Amino acid sequence: MLTAAAPAAQLRTGDGVPLRERLTTQLRAAGAREVVVTTELDEVARLAQSGETLLLCTEDLVAHTAVLRHLVTSPVGPTIALVLTDGVVGAAALQEERGQVTAVGAGLSGEPTGVFGGALRVGPEDLPTLANAARAVEAPGDASALDRLLTRFVQADTTIFAHRIRLLVAHRVTDQPGVVAAEAAVAAVDSDAAELKLSVKEKDDFFTTYFVSTWSPYVTRLAARIGLGPSGVTAFSVLFAIAAAVLFAVGDRPALVLGGVLLYLGFVLDCVDGQVARYTRRFSVFGGWLDTMADRAKEYLVYAGLAIGVERAGLGNGWALAIAAMVLQTVRHMTDTWYGALHDEAPRRPRAAGTAGGLGERLSRASTRVQADTGSLSYWLKRTVVFPIGERWALIALTVALFNPLVSLVAVLAWGVLAFAYTFALRTLRARAMRVPVMSTVDTPMHRDDGFLARLIGRAAVRRPGPLPLALVAVLAAAGLLAAALAQASGVELPWLAVLAVGAVLLLLAGGLGSGAPHAGALDWLVPAALRAAEYLFVIAVAVAAGVPGPFTFALLFVLTLHHYDLTARLEKRAAPRPLLASALGWDGRVLLLSAAAVAGVTGIAVAALAAYLFLMSAVGSIAGWATATPGARRAPGSTDSAHALAITADGAVEGRNG
Repeated sequence: MLTAAAPAAQLRTGDGVPLRERLTTQLRAAGAREVVVTTELDEVARLAQSGETLLLCTEDLVAHTAVLRHLVTSPVGPTIALVLTDGVVGAAALQEERGQVTAVGAGLSGEPTGVFGGALRVGPEDLPTLANAARAVEAPGDASALDRLLTRFVQADTTIFAHRIRLLVAHRVTDQPGVVAAEAAVAAVDSDAAELKLSVKEKDDFFTTYFVSTWSPYVTRLAARIGLGPSGVTAFSVLFAIAAAVLFAVGDRPALVLGGVLLYLGFVLDCVDGQVARYTRRFSVFGGWLDTMADRAKEYLVYAGLAIGVERAGLGNGWALAIAAMVLQTVRHMTDTWYGALHDEAPRRPRAAGTAGGLGERLSRASTRVQADTGSLSYWLKRTVVFPIGERWALIALTVALFNPLVSLVAVLAWGVLAFAYTFALRTLRARAMRVPVMSTVDTPMHRDDGFLARLIGRAAVRRPGPLPLALVAVLAAAGLLAAALAQASGVELPWLAVLAVGAVLLLLAGGLGSGAPHAGALDWLVPAALRAAEYLFVIAVAVAAGVPGPFTFALLFVLTLHHYDLTARLEKRAAPRPLLASALGWDGRVLLLSAAAVAGVTGIAVAALAAYLFLMSAVGSIAGWATATPGARRAPGSTDSAHALAITADGAVEGRNG
């Protein structure tokens, strides 16, 4: 490695052990199957052809072993760079945006946000680019080979996530006094205690921060000691939520109070499962998917328990409130997912011309300032007004214990509507300024949940409006049908079947025409949420018109929401699509089926049968998918269940492979 002072190969630890030798031992402790020493970037290019994840590391790095283990096991993405705040001569300065390295070295467009920490994990999908970058690195200069390689790697438009350390210690050194100082800093921090604190999210919501995370690490450590993994904790969390739902359904005061307590404890376990995963570094794609699906399922089962409690107490139509709350939360979550995907894609896109200084740009800057002011009143207001899961469960637990299930459902709906209005308004303004066509980066028909008919209509269209206006027409058609169904249920005479035919045809045509259109507009990320809303409103309208019992309608919508959460969860976890996905019929197929059932006068039977069928197909598809997935597909990137081979270069670079 080229440095401004003594070569790293001559540096020694306080025990007299060569720094390179100590780092080799740490790499093995971090999960390395093999450690290789090389001085040539051509060797990096050769190792990249193996197809195994590589960890490259400079030999001037002094750090806790946990720093390397966390980099190796991080689930955020396939390729990750260690980023530090302090640097040494030759260390590459860099810029980050939303957790991604966007520029390095000479490519900086402003002030750097950090420096390269001398460790880089490269996933299999980025190895060909790494090999090309290694061959193209220019002749040695002031920077080490790995710093120069990172610069070339970023220039190749590789998505590289930034891994910043917190509580633990890592420094790059150039001389023996630097080694002594760095070792002292490492020794001053208890690695296990720091890792336990790190298992708690750095920035969480108000209720979670002050009423859960203050004591949940003790439960996390206990779970780790008895060998209870993240999925096991998730299972206990689901059981607590189901027990709370049953008690809410019973409805007397002791049951409601005990249910509120169990709901709170269930939420604590919901936080602990992620903390156990981070503390033990046991990440998996399946575990992340299971956690997402379990969170939504248990929340909506709690809504069902509250609905039964309302009905049993004679307080009103509990099922209508529960259905409204479930639909609202699901549509909100769909917009959350796609807005998050848009934000993750934005750093990889050049800023659209003419957006600087606009309202959306100003809102983005204001949001960034508030987020940076951690702990301030504005910070907590911003995090709380969006009604996150902790606040939802706290609100339910308190209102049901102090009042009754009706108050809980009304409170959830009222706060949910406020939160949706706030986030929808601000995010659409910011998205218009960003102009990122995120839907064009995915399998659009799959994430729209289009079936055969919608795709056929989309292919047949020659000229059409954009997909978002068409999706909004579908929403209006479904909303009109619901208004007509409610009017009929209240005694207004209507030609329901004719109204249904017109509404269903309009919904199918509008939604289907958008299937074949490019989803490249600034707001087209809203299309999936709009189609979800259209389908849910249609289901409710048909059920209301036919007098289908509330539990049956809730059951069908519950299964539909889980089907749609499966799509977004797999998007977020980078998992393969669920097998038998086509058996779900698509939103258009389900609309057509329910329309035919309404004409035939068997809507209730169709609703129950469709709910059972979709649940069965989803369960079979999920089980088949995870059972037949390759071990690599089931694991998160960098999972320590895989073998690793790492190579330390004599000029200060370390390479790692994940097989």
